[in-house]
Amino acid sequence: MQFKIGEMAVYPAQGVAEVTGVEVCDLGGHTLNCYVLHILATGATVMVPISSCERAGMRKLMQETEIEEIYNILKMPAQCSQGTWNKRSRKLQQKLRSGSMSDMAEVLRDLSAQQENKGLSFGEKQMLNKCRELVVAEISIASKQTSAVIESNISNALAYHC
Repeated sequence: MQFKIGEMAVYPAQGVAEVTGVEVCDLGGHTLNCYVLHILATGATVMVPISSCERAGMRKLMQETEIEEIYNILKMPAQCSQGTWNKRSRKLQQKLRSGSMSDMAEVLRDLSAQQENKGLSFGEKQMLNKCRELVVAEISIASKQTSAVIESNISNALAYHC
């Protein structure tokens, strides 16, 4: 997958980023070409080897046509995970690290429902907030709508199963 300078991309668990350049970097004695990413939410700079950007989960910004699919996932019944909180947490973290917007929407839906039904641990609340930020930011940029509008749309979609 190739990205151009100035193009928006998504880096897992960090969110939407602008590709600001390509630099040569030395990683473990190997010289690699790396994308330089400016994470919009935090202002952080991240370097990702071009040869492994797909493996790292870096992807193109979602298209407007995909947004309705995300809202549909949010409207589906929640999948309440059984088992201990740490097993649930590991499974949810794995989905967040995948970088897939549909996986993030599932995490947002499931944690939101769990919060309504029986509450969340401190770590799960943090995960829910981070996930919501990532989903709102990407949909907002992809749809060219404000974060407030997207927040409202997400709340309305989640209201279907709470």
